[in-house]
Amino acid sequence: MPFTPLFSLLSPSGRTARLSILIYHRVLAKPDPLLPGVPDRETFRWQMRFIRRHFQPLPLSEAADRLRDEQLPSRAICVTFDDGYADNATEALPVLQETGVPATFFVAAGYLNGGRMFNDTVLETVRRLPQGPLDLGPEGLGPREIQANADRLALSGELIMGLKYLDRELRQARAAALAERFGVELPGDLMMCDDQVRQLENAGMTIGGHTLNHPILSQLPDAEAFEEIRQGKYALETLLKRPVRLFAYPNGRPGKDYRPEHTIMLRELGFEAACSTAWGTACRDSDPFQLPRFTPWDQTPLRFGVRLGRNLLGRA
Repeated sequence: MPFTPLFSLLSPSGRTARLSILIYHRVLAKPDPLLPGVPDRETFRWQMRFIRRHFQPLPLSEAADRLRDEQLPSRAICVTFDDGYADNATEALPVLQETGVPATFFVAAGYLNGGRMFNDTVLETVRRLPQGPLDLGPEGLGPREIQANADRLALSGELIMGLKYLDRELRQARAAALAERFGVELPGDLMMCDDQVRQLENAGMTIGGHTLNHPILSQLPDAEAFEEIRQGKYALETLLKRPVRLFAYPNGRPGKDYRPEHTIMLRELGFEAACSTAWGTACRDSDPFQLPRFTPWDQTPLRFGVRLGRNLLGRA
């Protein structure tokens, strides 16, 4: 399929430009049946080669400035990562360097150096549960049976969704209690360490803020939300010894996970642009503090390209 002419038509330059922003979280060393939507290194490699061939990848800060100034090139695209997983440095970075694609990494600074997000605590606990019948009454699920990876995948999803919108400390505690109840030993190296964050920046990548502890901002009092954003920014600036100007909202759905007042907080704290997880593309009229992003989960280059085209059409 002649993707480049199609993308040029759908994503022109100048005043009518459209900016595509991709969102990733992890790149795995090899496929994981419990993370079916997460690309492994080889999948990520062909995706980045596709982007390099058919788009003009830009650093997000540059793209946001050029979009505002109506100077964005045709087929502009940005790559972003959320949360701060260690495989961003070990698996994604070598591919980005090999293909010449810049990326922005939004890091929840409170999880660096051995931290673990609640969803990973749940997933890694379920991964290690014994095969056979389980009593999940204390978790409010009753009896369950694990026989195959599909059972583990379904159970981890059910548990994560049950905890996701609880108070941050409560969901962390309940996830930890699950692991403790089953005597599961969990990995402590899922997230980046300080040196890996520096490694990304030294390689020419951009580091952005993602709060300190990845709370859902809409669930916090305004003062607490402000402090989460401020402390995350301060921690990264202390680590990198430079200003942090970009931000991504945790979970990122407008109106549900963050509100208009949070965009005002970002402006007050000196951020210059921010990303949501609303699907679509950005144009010159887009709010620079609510730039849309989407996740391309397709497993073949043809479907991947079609997905990018549909997103440009607003139909992803």
